[in-house]
Amino acid sequence: MGAHHPRHAAPETRSMRRLALAVIVPIAVVTLALMVWLWPSSGTVATEQPAGVSELKGEITAIQREDCPRGVDEDVNGCGTAQVRVTSGAEAGEQLETLLPSGPGAPEVAEGDAVVLIETSTPDGAAYSIIDHQRATELWVLAVAFVLALIAFGRWRGITALAGLALTFALLLLFVVPAILAGEPPLLVSIVGSSAIVLTVLYLTHGFALSTTVAVLGTLASLTLTGLLSAASVAALHLTGVTDDISTSVVSTHSVNMEGLLLAGIVIGSLGVLDDVTVTQAATVTELARANPSYRFGQLYRAGSRVGRSHIASVINTIVLAYAGSSLPLLILIVADGASFGGVVTDQIIAQEIVRSAVATLGLIAAVPVTTALAALASGKAT
Repeated sequence: MGAHHPRHAAPETRSMRRLALAVIVPIAVVTLALMVWLWPSSGTVATEQPAGVSELKGEITAIQREDCPRGVDEDVNGCGTAQVRVTSGAEAGEQLETLLPSGPGAPEVAEGDAVVLIETSTPDGAAYSIIDHQRATELWVLAVAFVLALIAFGRWRGITALAGLALTFALLLLFVVPAILAGEPPLLVSIVGSSAIVLTVLYLTHGFALSTTVAVLGTLASLTLTGLLSAASVAALHLTGVTDDISTSVVSTHSVNMEGLLLAGIVIGSLGVLDDVTVTQAATVTELARANPSYRFGQLYRAGSRVGRSHIASVINTIVLAYAGSSLPLLILIVADGASFGGVVTDQIIAQEIVRSAVATLGLIAAVPVTTALAALASGKAT
């Protein structure tokens, strides 16, 4: 009977939509109020260049190589100088001479390369050093290819996904990072920023459907749990968040609470996988209810959970491999040093990555039953 018209047997009911709205609107209002409260005032965040140092762009016009002194490694570029024509700033068009870059991580340069230099004031005058390659053109080409491929495959959904991506970056760069630099609690800022991303991006990408609201609620609940678990784990394991030169520079230069920044990173890093799982679970249960209008809460929950378990099994491996890939140079260094397995695991740097993976996984595991139960209730077949 009703099964002959599945399109009209949508599991959404007016009462459930009204209830979902009554829940999501207060959450959105609280999120907006917290963003306004935490928003850094203009001029709070300073991004000053170190005194006596400025950055220039240029193009290498010639390279003069020479024999390296005894005891000096030739490493990347050997020894010699490079002639560079400045292409930016007040000195555009001038020819400069600088030593070829050397040392670990130094850029390998050749004639015709577009490079970035720093100008340093010294008692003997200005000194110039090549520190990197310019990559703007190549990055724009890659970005255009990414956009075209996404639109060609996803069409309208691809456009909304791009809009959501732009909004995510805007919230991170205009709110989350400046608020943390202004001295606000990083964990609170990350949760508020993540909530704003979820509330805007999911609706923008997936539309104002009841299943989207269910995914939003499931994501926010799991995100809150992730934040609490990460705070408890970092405190119990006495992690400081200061593990390398970059984190040391951040805390010394900007006085950022690195333990809080570690928590913020865990929350924001978990968000991308969380919304994938919750959207999938909500859509799965909604389609099950639409295809089988006779299914009640228990049947929908069990069927949705089976899909969720398969999804989680693959996503967990994704999380671990992602963190392992980002830490691969560190893993190579530790293994090459012949450290014991116990010593490697308990090292703060590795322990920090284990906490990231474990807490993100626990949040994901919680997201499945929470979102599946909400989606089953929202189908209107709970009785």
